[in-house]
Amino acid sequence: MSRRIQVIINPAAGQDEPILMTFNSVFQAAGVDWDVSITKQAGDARRLAQQAVAAGVDVVGVYGGDGTVKEAASGVMGSPVPLAIFPGGTGNVMSVELGIPDDLAGACALPCGDDIAIRTVDMGQVGNEYFLLRLGIGLEAAMVEGADREMKARMGNLAYILSAFQALREPQIARYNLTLDGRQVESEGITCIIANSGNVGVAGLSLVSTIRVDDGLLDVIVIRKADLSSLLALAASVVRGDEAAEPLQHWRAREVAVATDPPQTVQADGEILGRTPVRAKIIPQAVRIIVPEGLGGG
Repeated sequence: MSRRIQVIINPAAGQDEPILMTFNSVFQAAGVDWDVSITKQAGDARRLAQQAVAAGVDVVGVYGGDGTVKEAASGVMGSPVPLAIFPGGTGNVMSVELGIPDDLAGACALPCGDDIAIRTVDMGQVGNEYFLLRLGIGLEAAMVEGADREMKARMGNLAYILSAFQALREPQIARYNLTLDGRQVESEGITCIIANSGNVGVAGLSLVSTIRVDDGLLDVIVIRKADLSSLLALAASVVRGDEAAEPLQHWRAREVAVATDPPQTVQADGEILGRTPVRAKIIPQAVRIIVPEGLGGG
């Protein structure tokens, strides 16, 4: 086997660990020719992935969090070159969604076999940006906004938990004017989520059990009540694996437009995009991602 892998690394992701030693050990043992590129600012992972595809590599690998992963995915989107995800961020939700090992050596081994398993997944598009997981409007965006990079580096996932408690102190109720494939819907709530993936970062747990990353649809969810009891009911429904009808509303569409009163912050895969209004659409079967054996074919 002769395989070329270009690894894109976000140096701001992860903890202090000798990641290059792990890459070299696994790839050298497998006879893989590999090189590395370092991101310095937003947009670099997408550009570097595009350059790697143009250079004719066999696999583009990405080490970082969900924001870096979605950038790299947008760079290989539409090409036959698969993406290998090496979890290195705070949440690593997409790797959990696809069953990718959370230890670096295990993830590095996936693109090294003679026959690698591939899952082809959708991506969402908003303007010139793309997302693998979801757009969050309102409370979820406030949680992301409140957990800055320094806080995440120091505290990991606890940064999001503390940010969530801060956001819940004074949750903002908004009116959501939704356009779902041309159909008008109005709702009120504390957050609106436009999801490609419903995973919450724990294997098997999803906001809504029927959300799929390869069904060609976006799932639109509004959590309507700001009181703690409703949020606890939602959490309990996730643990049970069913849908709680009272705390949230759920629709599906290929194209979604959201206007809010008042305007709210929008995040995509952990990165702040701006403020509402926002328009998103699904790009079916957009990117090929390397997954563990037995989980491919989607």
